[in-house]
Amino acid sequence: MKRISNFIDGICRLNRAVSAAALVCLSFTCVADVRVGVFKADVSPPIGSPLAYNRCQAIGMPLSARGIVLTGAGDPIVLCAVDWIGISNEGHDFWRQSLADAAGTSKSRVTVHTLHQHDAPRCDFSVERLMEPLGLDGLMFDPAFARRAVARVSQAAAQAKRDAMAVSHFGLGQAMVDRIASNRRILGPNGKVRATRYTACKDPALRAEPEGQIDPFLKSISFWNGDSLLAVLTYYATHPQSYYLTGKAHPDFPGMARQLREATLNGIPHIHFNGAGGDIGAGKYNDGAPENRQTLATRLAEAMASALKATVKHPASDDAFGWKTLPVVLPAASHLDETRLLARLGDSAEDPIDLTYVAKDLTWLRRCQNGEAIDLHCLRLGEARVLFMPGELTIPYQLAAQSMRPETFVAMAAYGDYSPGYICAKSQYGQGGYEDSPRASKVAPEVEDVLLPAMRELLAR
Repeated sequence: MKRISNFIDGICRLNRAVSAAALVCLSFTCVADVRVGVFKADVSPPIGSPLAYNRCQAIGMPLSARGIVLTGAGDPIVLCAVDWIGISNEGHDFWRQSLADAAGTSKSRVTVHTLHQHDAPRCDFSVERLMEPLGLDGLMFDPAFARRAVARVSQAAAQAKRDAMAVSHFGLGQAMVDRIASNRRILGPNGKVRATRYTACKDPALRAEPEGQIDPFLKSISFWNGDSLLAVLTYYATHPQSYYLTGKAHPDFPGMARQLREATLNGIPHIHFNGAGGDIGAGKYNDGAPENRQTLATRLAEAMASALKATVKHPASDDAFGWKTLPVVLPAASHLDETRLLARLGDSAEDPIDLTYVAKDLTWLRRCQNGEAIDLHCLRLGEARVLFMPGELTIPYQLAAQSMRPETFVAMAAYGDYSPGYICAKSQYGQGGYEDSPRASKVAPEVEDVLLPAMRELLAR
């Protein structure tokens, strides 16, 4: 982790300074036609359809896909956050292309991310094509439902573009989050993972361990027309589980926090993105008791409120906004072997659930072998930058991004194209634990050598 850690110096000083900033409203006459449209659609699964790890028996709280369409800065830009565990491969392409068509833009200007709740569906049409000849179609997710959900979201995005509101300012703010995030990987004196503190941890000794390396700050981006708040986007890095495997679809504590904020702001739309939280969870502060879900939601909502209160507003001229897409080819993990994967896929004795993971591995390996790129994106808001990244990135990537531009506001959304699985720092591979295991990560340690330079290029002035 030494290489990534070298980026981290100076973050805390910057974070304290940004968090202390008062709300500033700059006088500005908006001559550019920058507009923002906000969309939301229900993406709750049908009763009886697959969730990530079991079947949906009820809807505990509706799942939603929500986002913005930003116009007036070149072709429209679409940002979308979905209450599903992961959207991968052709599934991710389908989401992006559908939203691009709806907004009248190109797929390269659309980014789709999940919040990674576990009582929620998956989506991967590539895997479904491999499972169908085995008679196992519909086992991992309900493809007909997924297509209906994407159609609803796309219709909402098209309407959002039509109803887009003029933007005079954008706002940037951040706040520390109290007692949610903790690092899951607890290292021993030999530098190896000696224990994993999952998002619900019943072991009091593991809960007593230090928080470890996290990003304690929640970032907030807001859009304004004069003094009227139009929409709020927030970014925070942690696994979003309080407890799961309930059979009830639920957006968990981030969804509840989002709902609390919308109620407090009289319905002003709130869109939340999960950061590089692959190795982060609430385990230090959560033993899995059901009442902790509300506690964590309240803490997150309080941080969202504090970040909005600390917001500094900036003029939304047309040249204040920019968008860049950078395709990169990620290296496949060495444990992925096409011959072995095909043999397993053709073995009728294999457990059907295990075969879904085999199909995911095979799909990703073939993408890497074919040199198929995965898109990284960066939204520019004045000097501020927001990175949109794939997979389950671990927290060193988020901290590295902030250290690449320590003088300005840098936010990150991970869990874009979910197909690579966990993406660890190079030094984390070989440490043990879940995140760098063959079950979890489909990329080689050299993935860091691809992503760090790409992030630096996207963040450049």
